Amino acid sequence: MVLDFYFDFASGYSYFAARRIEWLAAAHGATVRWHPLLLPALTEQTKVLPSPVVPVKWRYVTRDMQRTAQEEAIPFNPSSAFPQMLIAPGRAMLWVRAAHGEQAAVSFARTCFQAYYADGVDIADKAVLLGIAEAQGIDGSAFLAGMEDPAIKAQFKQGNELALERGVFGVPFVMAEGEPFWGYDRFPQLERWLAAAARRAA
Repeated sequence: MVLDFYFDFASGYSYFAARRIEWLAAAHGATVRWHPLLLPALTEQTKVLPSPVVPVKWRYVTRDMQRTAQEEAIPFNPSSAFPQMLIAPGRAMLWVRAAHGEQAAVSFARTCFQAYYADGVDIADKAVLLGIAEAQGIDGSAFLAGMEDPAIKAQFKQGNELALERGVFGVPFVMAEGEPFWGYDRFPQLERWLAAAARRAA
């Protein structure tokens, strides 16, 4: 079974999900396909305002993220730039996948999440992304050029469009054989669904 994991680097809940999704999949014999998105591209179509622009909602969300991190012992020290739109990390991940494969792309994504939400580093800074890439043994010049490749930019845009076509309207979002799960708070339900699917397949 393959889990399609849709996320935005700008989403704190996506960070929580990214820390757990691979473990959850492995525990039930599944694999994960990671899909970077840009949440504003989704909300533009759904006409739902992003949480940071709704003060009363954002106050709740910031408190809830702190509470979730504390309860689950997840390091949570976001960059001082949070919240912000993050385009470069998504494009960079797609280029890393194209040039170096899935494992390298997932490693890059997870390191970006760690840097932004645990180490307080601004991953909108291309110099930061360059450092992450070079630490993985990726050629820096090729990496910087790859992020600006029109084909990569088009692929990132198309990824958002394809996600909407599949019914993805927020992040984090997981599709498990067509079964949709929206939000990190649905991960316990996803876990039970995967366990039941594994029993049926046994």
